[in-house]
Amino acid sequence: MPEKLFAFKTTIPIMLGYLAIGCAFGLIIHNAGYPWYVVMLMSLLMYAGAGQYAATGMFASGAGYIDIAIAIFLINSRHMVYGLSLLVKFSGCMPYTPYLIFGLTDETYGLLTTTKIPAMLNKAKTYFWVTLFDHSYWVIGGIIGFFIGAAVPFDFYGVDFALTALFIVLLTEQWKSCPEKPPFILAGLCAVTAALFAGGKNMLIVSFVMSLTGIMLIRRWVEKC
Repeated sequence: MPEKLFAFKTTIPIMLGYLAIGCAFGLIIHNAGYPWYVVMLMSLLMYAGAGQYAATGMFASGAGYIDIAIAIFLINSRHMVYGLSLLVKFSGCMPYTPYLIFGLTDETYGLLTTTKIPAMLNKAKTYFWVTLFDHSYWVIGGIIGFFIGAAVPFDFYGVDFALTALFIVLLTEQWKSCPEKPPFILAGLCAVTAALFAGGKNMLIVSFVMSLTGIMLIRRWVEKC
């Protein structure tokens, strides 16, 4: 199937990052004393890197379910904007659309918005395989990490930077492929401002609100450029 092969080649950078970060998540689950199937179930059904890390820590600290639900919602609220920007791309993608929505991570979004799909390939199937491969890498990485932690002592200090490095690569691709630069500059300014004035705990949601408000204000100006 050509769509599957194209999707696999396209997702190789994500595979490298997800296997590393998935392993780190598996190690965290093992160190927290949970069984291996918790890694698999969270990665299959939740599939949210930052959310899974946060949820594990909150469970371990005895946080309430409502607190955990609110925190995870805020952490992943940026995906609502991702979804809105992909309405056109995902139109006509049934029966794959529900899974495409569920599997929309930061990295998958980066691939779907920057990869040029050859005309001879079915776009809906290609989107599906890209999403499925990325999801598979995350699940496999988590399980491998858990059993590595169970088998041998492992110092994973710094391995979580692989996700940051992956974000940098995807941002670079977005910058190169998108002719409109003001949204990038605006997002950077919002992130710096939120980090300086909102603090670490509130940075994400403050930066999100500021960026969304700013994009709405400059949208018409950018479209005229």
